[in-house]
Amino acid sequence: MRRYVLTGAPGAGKTTLADALRRRGWEVVGEAATDVIAAQQARGVAEPWRDAGFLDAVARLQRQRREAYGTRGLVQVHDRSPLCTLALARYLGRQPGRVLTDEVVRVLRDGAYQRQVFLVRPLGFVTPTAARRISYADSLEFARVHEQIYRAHGCELIVVPAAPVHVRVALVEAHLRRLAGPRIPR
Repeated sequence: MRRYVLTGAPGAGKTTLADALRRRGWEVVGEAATDVIAAQQARGVAEPWRDAGFLDAVARLQRQRREAYGTRGLVQVHDRSPLCTLALARYLGRQPGRVLTDEVVRVLRDGAYQRQVFLVRPLGFVTPTAARRISYADSLEFARVHEQIYRAHGCELIVVPAAPVHVRVALVEAHLRRLAGPRIPR
């Protein structure tokens, strides 16, 4: 099983790219943070990311999803990883909690994700949502933190430039086929 990560700035189009890859038959594991935010907002918490347990809740859900998907296919694409959650901790100026720290150690030790990570570049704007309340300038800073975290943990960043979705999909698919080997269907 080879697990590849999509990372980058909030609003850069990672989820749109992941959805397009899913429609083309790739196994995709959705982003956890957005779902944790939605669940907490449904309970009346307006800004769940301010809660002390938020980062650990995201890391816990990331692990659950990774384990639930197991090794069903040859390749999985993950919309973010625990290293993204670590980047969020740094961006927010918070110490990572025990669950997040343990999860980062675990995924690095076990090689849970491939070292090649797709860094999705910003599109030039951010569309606000209930879960995404960040300016474009702040999203660029957050993207720099992601880059620093992934590089510091020995990852090879494959840049996915700002482009139409079909161009991004073609680029990611070409890399996935090259990286994962000849057993991947065309």
